[in-house]
Order: sequence, then structure tokens, then C-alpha cells
Amino acid sequence: GFVVINQKGIDPFSLDALAKEGIVALRRAKRRNMERLTLACGGIALNSFDDLNPDCLGHAGLVYEYTLGEEKFTFIEKCNNPRSVTLLVKGPNKHTLTQIKDAIRDGLRAVKNAIDDGCVVPGAGAVEVALAEALIKYKPSVKGRAQLGVQAFADALLIIPKVLAQNSGFDLQETLVKVQAEHSESGQLVGVDLNTGEPMVAAEMGVWDNYCVKKQLLHSCTVIATNILLVDEIMRAGMSSLKG
Repeated sequence: GFVVINQKGIDPFSLDALAKEGIVALRRAKRRNMERLTLACGGIALNSFDDLNPDCLGHAGLVYEYTLGEEKFTFIEKCNNPRSVTLLVKGPNKHTLTQIKDAIRDGLRAVKNAIDDGCVVPGAGAVEVALAEALIKYKPSVKGRAQLGVQAFADALLIIPKVLAQNSGFDLQETLVKVQAEHSESGQLVGVDLNTGEPMVAAEMGVWDNYCVKKQLLHSCTVIATNILLVDEIMRAGMSSLKG
């Protein structure tokens, strides 16, 4: 069978004529949905029947209407090699739906980043602990006050495992000492186990971070800190000038 999808309205006479020929007509489709349909089903959206030919048609194995709550939705399924899909999310309230949508978006973005990078790095604060220890070992080779900067950078990196421990309800200092000791003894990339507060080898537990995110984090923080250190004076605007 055929399905006709239109962004505008379809008059009752045309709907009846299409129905008699076994053609399903869907009207008032949103523009963004039309764009998704062409990606999912193939085909081309046309403005006139004069340009219609078999190459402009898309394909879907199943088209049906389903009622969810008080609203009706049209489902188009069994498309050949779709380049656009829809995820149906259900929840008891709007807050839960927002949380689920954010989790799905974050997960999909993490997968995309991993595919684009072609690699991942151990998570759970393991990279930061290793970098901090490397900086501490490097500090004696630095002369003068620059050693203070190296130490400050190392301390800043350890904020990540400290926050992970604190958010999990564990003593941050005790947890950090354990993780650093385990890293020094084993030489592996050791992070914080959020369930127990004990050190763990992040790679063995399947805890990973995106390489591009970690790289951007280190770069952005360094640039921001450098810019702040270059500031000699801050002038605070009064309320009167803000109103103007």
C-alpha cells in the first residue's frame, strides 16, 4: 500500500478519494518530522505532483496509529537502513522523563565520541591520579617558584577523585590515600570504586571516559586558570550602571 504524508491540510474529498484507493493520508506533519522521515524511509519530499516519479518514493514495512495516554501517534517501522530513528520514552511524571532523556542523550553522545576518537581512557579518576603522581615526580626537575605551579596543577587534578569519593559518601582523604598508594604499588591506572570506596583498576571494571572530553577538560581548565592569573584588578559594576 501507499502512504501520503503532507505538511499542510488535506480536504475531506481528497481524503475520501485516497481512502477508496487504499492509500493512507496523514496531514499536518511537522517539518522536522518530514526531514526525519526522508532519512528513515528514503525518498524525497516534493512540493508538486508534477515532479513525482518512482525514485522519489520511500519505503517502510509497517505504518500504524497508536494511542498513548490522551494523544495519538503514528508509528512508521521496519524501514530499510534508517538514518533517523525515534526512541519512545515513558515515565510517571515530567521530571522522570527529563532525567531519562538526559541519560539517553549523554549515553549516545559518549558512544559517538568514542567512535570518533577511536579510543577511550580509564575513568573513575584513574587518569587524574596517574597525572598527579607524574607531576609530583617531575616537580624536582623544575627550578624556582615554578615548582609551586606544578604542585598546584597536581592538587587540582586530584579534585576529580575527591569529588567522586565525597559524592559516594566516603571519606575523601582516606579514599584518595588508598587510591594513590595502590597506584604507586601496582603501576596500574587505579580509580575510585563508587560502591565500596576502595581502589579499583578502572579498565578491568569497564569504567571508561571519552578521550576528547578528558583532553578538552585539561585544556580548558589550564587556559581559564592562566587567564585568571593574568588579571591584576577586578572592577565591580554598581547596580545603577547595570540598570542603564
